[in-house]
Amino acid sequence: MVMPDVSDTQFNLVYDVLSFSLATMMATTIFLWMRVSSCAEKYKSALIISGLVTFIAAYHYMRIFNSWCEAYEWVNNGDADVLSQTGVPFNDAYRYMDWLLTVPLLLIEIILVMNLSADESQSKATTLGAASAAMIILGYPGELVLDDDQKFVRLFYWGAAMVPFLYIVQTLLVGLADATGSESDPEIASKIRTAQVWTVVSWCTYPVVYLFPVFGISGGAAVVAIQIGYSISDIISKCGVGLLICSITMAKSKAMKSGETSPLV
Repeated sequence: MVMPDVSDTQFNLVYDVLSFSLATMMATTIFLWMRVSSCAEKYKSALIISGLVTFIAAYHYMRIFNSWCEAYEWVNNGDADVLSQTGVPFNDAYRYMDWLLTVPLLLIEIILVMNLSADESQSKATTLGAASAAMIILGYPGELVLDDDQKFVRLFYWGAAMVPFLYIVQTLLVGLADATGSESDPEIASKIRTAQVWTVVSWCTYPVVYLFPVFGISGGAAVVAIQIGYSISDIISKCGVGLLICSITMAKSKAMKSGETSPLV
């Protein structure tokens, strides 16, 4: 990505947000994996995958953070240190590589705690995984376009990526509604519904952030807004939903011990 100039404040703001995101992903990973031993065997896979999502994200945030630091440097011009570009391009593709791995896993972790048969789980995991991969692949070319005179190119790829995105949203909120409603425990059903809605709401922030350059935000302000926006969205969708999955697995494990689980569980 060809980087525009950014101010000291903009650089430090992205620096701090990326650092915070990295720490959040690492802390969530440790917490989720430490809870695996307290979970029933049937739901350990969901909790392990939740931790894997934040672990993969932590790795890529480390790479994004390092790449951001390598793209700029302070140079003394004789009077003061001035922030300037190093000539090393900022590699924002790390973020898309992260999404290509973690987004399908995010959907799978929800499916694994739902009241679905093995065949239904496999079918939903396959179709949703393929749709999420298509969404990310279709969206990436437009992410590279920041120029004002090419905003319609970015808008075109946004529209293409929204097709599989809407399919995923429809499946989470409508296609899986019967499975959610089949839970024998209303509290568990409510937790699963919350995880589904939270996932959809957090995911809806990504298309908005993607359109920042189309809305007239340009140059360094666009890069800063996109980095901060995506980081906040990642924390909500990965850490937030991961903690919800942890809560669901603990509740279902407790129900299994007391013999209150639904027939398919």
